[in-house]
Amino acid sequence: MYNFNGQIASEFRLAISHNRAFLYGDAVFETIKVSQNKILFLEDHYFRLMASMRILRMEIPMFFTMEFFDEQITNLINTCEPAAAYRIRITVFRESEGFYVPKTDAVSYLIHAQPLENESYFITDAPYEVELFKDYTINAQLLSTIKSTNRMVQITAGIYAKENGYDNCIILNTNKNVAEAIDSNLFLVQDNTIITPPLSDGCLNGILRKHLLRILKKDTEFVIAERAISPFDLQKADELFLTNAIKGIQPITKYRKKTFTTQVAHKVLQLLNASI
Repeated sequence: MYNFNGQIASEFRLAISHNRAFLYGDAVFETIKVSQNKILFLEDHYFRLMASMRILRMEIPMFFTMEFFDEQITNLINTCEPAAAYRIRITVFRESEGFYVPKTDAVSYLIHAQPLENESYFITDAPYEVELFKDYTINAQLLSTIKSTNRMVQITAGIYAKENGYDNCIILNTNKNVAEAIDSNLFLVQDNTIITPPLSDGCLNGILRKHLLRILKKDTEFVIAERAISPFDLQKADELFLTNAIKGIQPITKYRKKTFTTQVAHKVLQLLNASI
């Protein structure tokens, strides 16, 4: 089901001849999980969306409040077939004509709902192997931290992973440090320290990353650090795991010749599910 500027329909068509999201990637988006009719991390998603729009100089309508998006998402899932959970994608795009310079900064929004099978986050015991993606890098700058519809580095990394039989790829920044995975933030565990790249290294300002940093800093069992991670650090780690607001936590079991344990990832999962 779709919600386009407040109009809900099971099918949706959008003219693309002047659509800036299609022509220039002039759009930002949020993917949100709804579980048992509860919108998870709505406040964090809302403020990241607003920040992304400001960074891209989009006009933010006065009615774009958190309560407005809560209502629009709720209205949409109420029209869907009942499911344990839903994946919600909000896309906001500049609607004006123009070429590289838009004629106006006014926006439209599109919300799409898809059913999910699992209402809570969980970890499977299946092997999960990753590799470095070296063909292209992301810039260590503010634009890399937002969820724009320009994801060409991530897409080409995904194709590389598919062609070579990997479950995911680790993406580097222009400084040759680890930034993130294709669709996730990365955490490294060494002894009792959990490390994740800082936003200044160009990683996505992930919602689940942000939430885990909050709850882990309250837990005395681990030391939490945001610092640069080199590719060499990956092979010295005890554990590696990925985080994503839809999937939750995904432990990495193999990187090159190194295999990893998953005990800390399971502990973090327990803390995550208890927090929501």
